[in-house]
Amino acid sequence: MKNKWRLIQSYGKTFVLFALLCVSFISSAQETKVNATLNSNNIQIGQQIKLELSIQYRVDKGKQVNIIWPEINDTIRKEVEVVSQSKIDTIVSKNDPFLFTQTKTLFVTSFDSGYWAIPPFKFFVNTDTNGILTSPLLLQVNTIPVDTTVAIKTIKPPYEEQYTWLDWLKDNMIVVYVGIAAILSIIIAIFIIRHFRKVPPPMVRVEVPKIPAHIIALEKLEKLTNEKLWQNGKLKQYHIAITDIIREYIENRFKIQALEQTTDEILFGFRNIAMDDESRQKLKQVLILGDLVKFAKEQPLPNENEKSLQNCYDFINGTKREETVDNK
Repeated sequence: MKNKWRLIQSYGKTFVLFALLCVSFISSAQETKVNATLNSNNIQIGQQIKLELSIQYRVDKGKQVNIIWPEINDTIRKEVEVVSQSKIDTIVSKNDPFLFTQTKTLFVTSFDSGYWAIPPFKFFVNTDTNGILTSPLLLQVNTIPVDTTVAIKTIKPPYEEQYTWLDWLKDNMIVVYVGIAAILSIIIAIFIIRHFRKVPPPMVRVEVPKIPAHIIALEKLEKLTNEKLWQNGKLKQYHIAITDIIREYIENRFKIQALEQTTDEILFGFRNIAMDDESRQKLKQVLILGDLVKFAKEQPLPNENEKSLQNCYDFINGTKREETVDNK
């Protein structure tokens, strides 16, 4: 008896749990509602109407609800086309914060006359595999009535409207105003610049007379003489200064690039220049002795140092060209 009583109690508990689950499922199903509505069931061919889908559900505190909307392509059926569809909008009930409604609007049309049944849309909530279906809809598409008693007429061409420059001005007033303002701004800017700018006085160009090459060279030789370099043991600086002065004179007087040439190249450059042999020999002595001092560490005697300086004077005075300056 005790075993039977325990078995009855076990079956009773199982039945109670099953009943509670059924009641919970039925309650949940009753709280979830889906709906599909058309704002008009009767349209002309090609006319667009709204198809609104909605689902109302309850979310218990601390729980989540997963809703899978029906997948809608470009056509609901081949006679009913979807022009566009909105995003899903969620609304919370004002009276019940746990009651939600999601809506979505489709714009549909049809280019085939007749009566077209729109099948139900299926929603899936949580793990429910059966889904919840909306009610089916019926759409009537009417054609444009044609009066067969009237003769068919050709299509009239569109009227041609004359478009003048005044019409263009009316349509482009902003462009006109901007153009006028730009032209006025340019005119004002030119006027201001011309009126207020200071005209600089005419420049007076003063021509400085060119100093003859021999005067420059003789002044440098005079300065070198006063420095007394070789007398103070600065033989190398002394002969470098002499050769630089004579090279600069040759370049300014004879237009030979003496500052950049070797001694042999300078002497070769005088082959076609009319000059007495004495001047050539004095120039050669100055340049060769200068090279020996600079590159071979030659130590000239005092009379050789004096002779190089004197040869420079003689060469310059013997080959100088008197230049006249016209003062106008």
